[in-house]
Amino acid sequence: MLISRLLLVRSYLVKSGKVGLSSIVNNYSRASMATVTFQTENKLGDCPGHMVDVPGCKKGLIVLQEWWGMNDQIKQQATNLSKDGHLTTLVPDLYRGKVATDRETAGHYMGDLDWPGAVKDVQAAARFLQSKGCVKVGVTGFCMGGALAFAAAALVPEISAAAPFYGIPGQQLADLTTIKIPVEAHFGKKDTLQGFSSPDDYRPLVEKLKAAGVDIVLLEYDAGHGFTNFQNPLGTYDEEAAKQALGRMLEFMNEKLE
Repeated sequence: MLISRLLLVRSYLVKSGKVGLSSIVNNYSRASMATVTFQTENKLGDCPGHMVDVPGCKKGLIVLQEWWGMNDQIKQQATNLSKDGHLTTLVPDLYRGKVATDRETAGHYMGDLDWPGAVKDVQAAARFLQSKGCVKVGVTGFCMGGALAFAAAALVPEISAAAPFYGIPGQQLADLTTIKIPVEAHFGKKDTLQGFSSPDDYRPLVEKLKAAGVDIVLLEYDAGHGFTNFQNPLGTYDEEAAKQALGRMLEFMNEKLE
């Protein structure tokens, strides 16, 4: 099972000669999963998180939650990404323990979020990964986390690469035209969330960023909002699109965090 998961990025890690498959397996077999806490400038105080620490790994990936909170799904997603990509991953708990199980509650939690404070949590997470031996750190996120990944690309100098999924932050939070790092953006053509992640939103944004000189690649899928969430809370999970998108993201991160 582990070998089959590693095939997603083996073409980059092994065929490029950067690391052997046996090394990946041996290192991940010694990976540790833990609840951690790190200092942040967010006024809420220290930020807890879920970390998968791969011994000897020099590449870190921050994985940002959807509007549901740091639930079992996003923790498992981060664990899978660590296995598949040979990356140390960290999910910061932006809601500080609160988890929603219905859309109304999730909407309230997202609406109450201090977005600049959440960006400070992302920066603190990047610094924490660096303190654990990660030379370079990337960020990815989904829905609300995708919007924050975009913002972090513009606002957090410790981030070296960003891969936002179906989420765009408000202009008052971050000027995305100032991004200086590579970005790989993943969106669904059937996404109907107008003003946040629909084709009417992300296509002109990407053109604007390209015109400003941002190194950004747009990858579109024949899928709706939340298509990588295997718990399928919105009824939009697409296994084929998710596998393709997450595999591309991991290859991107392994290349850009080298």
